[in-house]
Amino acid sequence: MEEIIKVGFIGAGGIAKPHVYALKNLPYYYDQVPEIQLEAVTSFREESRISFARKNGFKQAQDFDSFIKNEEINTVFILGPNKVHFEHLEAALSMPSVNQIYLEKPVCASQEEEVAIVELMKNVDGKKIQIGHQFLQNSAIRAALKFWNSGVLGKPIHFDLKYYHGDYLQKSYRDKRANRLTPAPEGGAMADLGSHGISLLIAFLGEQLQITSAVQGGSFPDVPESSDLFSALSLFDPKSKAVGHMSASRISAGTGDLVDFEIFCEKGALKYSSHSPDYFEYFLEETQIWSKQFLGNSYAPITSFPSKHVPSGWLRALVHAHYLFLTEDDPKAFRPDIQHGLAVQKLVRETAEYLDKFRSGVS
Repeated sequence: MEEIIKVGFIGAGGIAKPHVYALKNLPYYYDQVPEIQLEAVTSFREESRISFARKNGFKQAQDFDSFIKNEEINTVFILGPNKVHFEHLEAALSMPSVNQIYLEKPVCASQEEEVAIVELMKNVDGKKIQIGHQFLQNSAIRAALKFWNSGVLGKPIHFDLKYYHGDYLQKSYRDKRANRLTPAPEGGAMADLGSHGISLLIAFLGEQLQITSAVQGGSFPDVPESSDLFSALSLFDPKSKAVGHMSASRISAGTGDLVDFEIFCEKGALKYSSHSPDYFEYFLEETQIWSKQFLGNSYAPITSFPSKHVPSGWLRALVHAHYLFLTEDDPKAFRPDIQHGLAVQKLVRETAEYLDKFRSGVS
């Protein structure tokens, strides 16, 4: 008999809502999904967890100590603030009944915690961990990564990736999300947004990427100088000798939520933009032609619900990330495991160190 997935949420804030949506809607997208029961939710504020449990059909809302002792839970989603991700991961790993953990990015908030995770994983046997880098499951990005891995474009020469939005230009939004305006690497644009970009770069180019410099821009009186609103990295790939840039911004007016990626190679080029999420583009030197590969919602042969020609998006990628996490029925997918999460976090943390040097030099 197939094991029933008994889910516990640590966190009942904004990011928890799309996660519970994705879990509830898996049967609409896929024919074969395990039975899922929403067992318990915990969060720092009692009223928040009670309200979240009631609205979303969890059996109970619990304080943290009771949650950790709940032997019914076998699957934990860690969805709280960045600064407590490591604490919650350590607690979830200590739960004997838990065999799988979905950890929202970033995996932790300091180098000491990175080291501690490595040590923790030495004693973990049979527990699956997946990191919340959902952009990897966008249909067009999945197809672009497959195309990239075919080697048709040859060796990379240079690349550029940006993740921008402009919400923090508004003081009302900064006041609302003040808990995100913490010093890097716990907070800031590079930790919250850039970590997704770093994840994509690692998926395409590998974990050996190195930072050569970093700068930051933008300031408001109510934002700590150490919390970057815009930051940019120069990167080097020692394997291919390719160089490139990556930038993350909370204050880019008029962009909406933009992920834009270009990579230029010896035999062609590839690019993707979240403003056109249904396709990626590639150029071949031998034909001198730019081509578009349309994907829509195609996750064939697993599913193409609601249709291949229907526009894709962030929420659809999140649903597939949950399917990948709970079933592993997609062997060709790039699976962001704890090693991937740590590789991303290493570059996020090094960014913070470079930004600190930059601020010291211009102050």
